[in-house]
Amino acid sequence: MSLDSESSSSTKDEELRTLRWYHRDLSRHAAEALLLSNGSDGSYLLRNSNEGPSYFSLSVRAKDSVKHFHVQHVDQSYIFGFNQFSSLQEFVSHFANQPLLGSDTGTLIVLKSPYPWCVEEPSIYEAVRVHTAIQTGRTESDLVANAPSLGTKEGYLLKQGAVIKNWKQRWFTLQRHELKYFKDKMFEEPIRNLDLRACSAVQFDYSQDKVNCFCLVFPERTFYLCAKTGVEADEWIKFLRWKLSQNRKGR
Repeated sequence: MSLDSESSSSTKDEELRTLRWYHRDLSRHAAEALLLSNGSDGSYLLRNSNEGPSYFSLSVRAKDSVKHFHVQHVDQSYIFGFNQFSSLQEFVSHFANQPLLGSDTGTLIVLKSPYPWCVEEPSIYEAVRVHTAIQTGRTESDLVANAPSLGTKEGYLLKQGAVIKNWKQRWFTLQRHELKYFKDKMFEEPIRNLDLRACSAVQFDYSQDKVNCFCLVFPERTFYLCAKTGVEADEWIKFLRWKLSQNRKGR
């Protein structure tokens, strides 16, 4: 390696250490899971690419999907599409000016908000950390390190009745130590609010006549829930178990 190449590599590494939305070895699948679970339309992050040490991937959420774009480091420049940037700061500043990206379907994607790595949250996909919330803004300086956690989850699950053992679809939301369920997504008032600090266990359940079921064990009752898929059930279980572990640490 020449002295110029070594200098270029050193400068690149130093810049990457200052970039709050550089997720290093995050995989493509994990980036998609993270952005779809906790990002919003226009959320983006930078990660290493499998193409080689001089390549990066910019992952961007576009509504209900995630698009990936190559960024190549050549000498002391970053090549992104038809654009060339002399530094990562110039790269960030370019994003601040509402650039548009054309996806493979011709859809224009606006890069709205960087997805930072700065706060540790639960592992739900390949030891991925779910991260901090970010203030709506378009530059790295807009990041809010102490913003409310995005360690939340919501979705439809089937719930078994306490007395009549029938199954009804309910809308569940999980935030902090509260698991609430509603008659439907449109309802503002929950049917019940479960305090996870009182929950002793979350586990798969194979005693029902349905698949993808799991249960939450409380002193007064065990709640039986079913997800649409095994993957979804596994996500809920991992997330709920992380919440329980955090509650125990806080005692």
